[in-house]
Amino acid sequence: MPEGFRRWYDNDPILKEALELLKLQTEDKKTAAAEFIISLQEQVAQDVIERIYEITRQFGKKGSRWYDADPVMLKAIELLRVAPPKTQRIAALKLLLAIENNNLESLEYESNE
Repeated sequence: MPEGFRRWYDNDPILKEALELLKLQTEDKKTAAAEFIISLQEQVAQDVIERIYEITRQFGKKGSRWYDADPVMLKAIELLRVAPPKTQRIAALKLLLAIENNNLESLEYESNE
């Protein structure tokens, strides 16, 4: 990818790997992962969440990114994008472990704080 056109998650290698592996999962596993990511909304301010819903309504099924075609996945990825870096890292690590263990259906977010 040319410099200047980096995706928001390219700066964190763990987050990048988690999302790239998630892209390759079955639809059922993507749905389970999306539900897990959506559970992160407690970590994101309400005004930001409302903006995410606006993005979902505006771009859902119209964009060129792999997750744009699924409104639930679009909402989940947008939530992850605006989550604090620590929350992104925790979610990415949990996603990677769940993908490795073929166990996306059992994901739950715990902040460990």
